[in-house]
Amino acid sequence: MINDRRIRVIVGHYGSGKTEFAVNYVVNLSKLNKKVALADLDIVNPYFRSREKESILQEYGIKVISSNVKGLNSDLPAVTGEVLGPLQDKSYDVVLDVGGDSVGARSLVRYTEYFTSEDYDMFLVINGNRGETTSVEGVLKHIDSIEAVCQVRVTGIINNTHLLRHTTVEDVLRGQELCLKVSRKRNIPIKYVCAIEPIINRLPKDIEGSLFPIKMFMREDWM
Repeated sequence: MINDRRIRVIVGHYGSGKTEFAVNYVVNLSKLNKKVALADLDIVNPYFRSREKESILQEYGIKVISSNVKGLNSDLPAVTGEVLGPLQDKSYDVVLDVGGDSVGARSLVRYTEYFTSEDYDMFLVINGNRGETTSVEGVLKHIDSIEAVCQVRVTGIINNTHLLRHTTVEDVLRGQELCLKVSRKRNIPIKYVCAIEPIINRLPKDIEGSLFPIKMFMREDWM
């Protein structure tokens, strides 16, 4: 994580686990004594928004930025200008949790001047069990649509193939094969392989990408 660029943009289809990854990522960053800001730019999907965990994240010293329309039940496509502060202040490590499709990616357009090649990464979270991203062609189409809108490139792939708490090692490895094919097609490295801890401890140690244990912040135990 420490070698990732200062601004991390997290995208992924609905159901990919994009927001869960983003929340876990900033918590891990904070444990490295980083000054961390998480901006919730998902103005499309009203479910599982990172801002819902603001109180928990603040306990880790993480600055959470979301809509200037307050209230968890507010569902308005509004983004606060406060996002610019951490983007401009290079003492911050910034994570942008973005709506995963081309519509959601439009929220990035106003910030692209800060996405210099040495200062940003855009990570695509892939769940190979989701209908739109079960094939190489589907993932490539997804990448193309996002890049066309925001005019910045995906720089890393996150294998987050899962079935929530029913995930098996075989699920993750099947997703890894998909991610490897996409990686080879587009020359985009696999950065992380995610899974809940009982599964991550059983994955091959030589798997491509860093193993990334996931704690379920976004889902209650009954979900």
